[in-house]
Amino acid sequence: MKTFLSLITITALSASAFATKEGWTDDLAKAKAQASAEGKRILLDFTGSDWCGWCKKLDAEVFSQQEFKDYAAKHLVLVEVDFPHGFKLPEAVKKQNDGLAQKFKIQGYPTIIITSPSGAKKGELGYMEGGPKAFIKALEKAK
Repeated sequence: MKTFLSLITITALSASAFATKEGWTDDLAKAKAQASAEGKRILLDFTGSDWCGWCKKLDAEVFSQQEFKDYAAKHLVLVEVDFPHGFKLPEAVKKQNDGLAQKFKIQGYPTIIITSPSGAKKGELGYMEGGPKAFIKALEKAK
C-alpha cells in the first residue's frame, strides 16, 4: 500500500511539473486557432520557469496579477515557451520550443514575443518595472 501511495504521489508531482500556468498553453497550434477564432494576439513567454530569476519576477509582478489576467482574457492568447533545467518537457513541446527560439532568435530570458494570430511578429518585450500597468502599456504599443 505504501508503494502504491508513493507511486501516486510521484506521478502527481511529475504531472504538475509539466503543467503550464493557469490560463496559459504550451501548444502553439491550439493558440493560433484560438487567437484566430477570437480575434486576439498571441503572447509567447520565453522562460526558464524553474531557474530564471527575472522570469520568476515577471511572473510574480505581472503575469500572476489580476489586472494582467483580466487584460489577457480580453486581448491575448498566452503561450509559455519553457526551457526548464530541473525537469524534462514532453518531446513534442521541447521540439516546438526549440524551433520557436530559433525562429525568433531568442538571446535571453525572459523574452516576450507578441504575434498576430498567424504567428507574424508584432513586438518584443522583456522584464520591466512597473507591474501590470507598465507591461500592458508596452503591450498596447506592440500592435
